[in-house]
Amino acid sequence: MTLQPESGALPPWRSVLAVVAHPDDESFGLGAVISTFVGAGCAVAVLCLTRGEASGLHGVVGDLAAVRSHELTDAARELGVDTVRLLSYPDSLLSEVDSSELAAHVVDMAFEVGAQGLLVFDTDGVTGHADHVQATTAAVNAAGKVGVGVLAWTVPVDVARRLVAEFDAAFIGRGEAEVDLVLDVDRVRQRAAVACHPSQAIPTSVLWRRLDLLGGREHLRWLTPDATAGGRAVTTDAPTGAGATRPPTAPDQEIPWHVS
Repeated sequence: MTLQPESGALPPWRSVLAVVAHPDDESFGLGAVISTFVGAGCAVAVLCLTRGEASGLHGVVGDLAAVRSHELTDAARELGVDTVRLLSYPDSLLSEVDSSELAAHVVDMAFEVGAQGLLVFDTDGVTGHADHVQATTAAVNAAGKVGVGVLAWTVPVDVARRLVAEFDAAFIGRGEAEVDLVLDVDRVRQRAAVACHPSQAIPTSVLWRRLDLLGGREHLRWLTPDATAGGRAVTTDAPTGAGATRPPTAPDQEIPWHVS
C-alpha cells in the first residue's frame, strides 16, 4: 500500500537545528518551514557551513563574505531564529571537505542547543548544488550520533519541471509517493527574511516563481527515522559518499552568536 503524504503537522520538536550550506539557504529554501516551527513554539538554530563568498550576484563591491554574514544575521532575526553559527568552509568547494569533519560540527551544535531534530535540504540538494548535497550528507551522518531524526525540504516534481522549463533552472522534484509531509505555511516571515539578502535576491529570479507555484505549501521528506514520525514511511536514500580523502583546509574563523 502506498502512503499518501500527511498534511499540516510538523513533528513536535521543542528544538530544531537547520543545517545549510550558504547564507540565504535558511531563507530562500527553509524559511517558511523554519518560521512555522518558530510559530509552534520551537526554538530554531541554524548552522551555516560557508560564507557564500563565491556568489557574485549584483556585482557587490567589497568583502562579499562579510556582506553575506550580515545578511544572514538580519534574515535569522526576521525568521525568529534563536542561534546562528557561521563556519568558513570554502563556498562551492564543500564537497571536497570530508563529510565526517562537517558532521562533527553538526553533532557539537545539536548537543549544544538540545536539538530534537535536524532540518535540511533534500538529498539531491533540490537544485543539485554539490554544497547543498554535502551539507545534507553531514547532517544525516550526524543524526545517528545525536539520536535524532532528519526532515528534508523538497519540491514537488511538477513544480520542478515548470521551473526547469521557464528558467532552465536546475531543480529536482519528488513525486507524491516520495513526500511524507505537506505543510501549510505562511510566507510573511520568509519573504521578510529573503529581503535581508539583497546581494542574492534578484526581483525576477526563479525564487519568486517557485513561491508563486507552491503557494502556501511546502513539502518535506524523512531522511532518517524519528520517534515523533507517527508511523510514517521513512526514506533512507541519503548520499553515502564520504567526501574528499585529502585533509581539507581548516576554517579560518567560526562565529557563533545569538540573534537578539
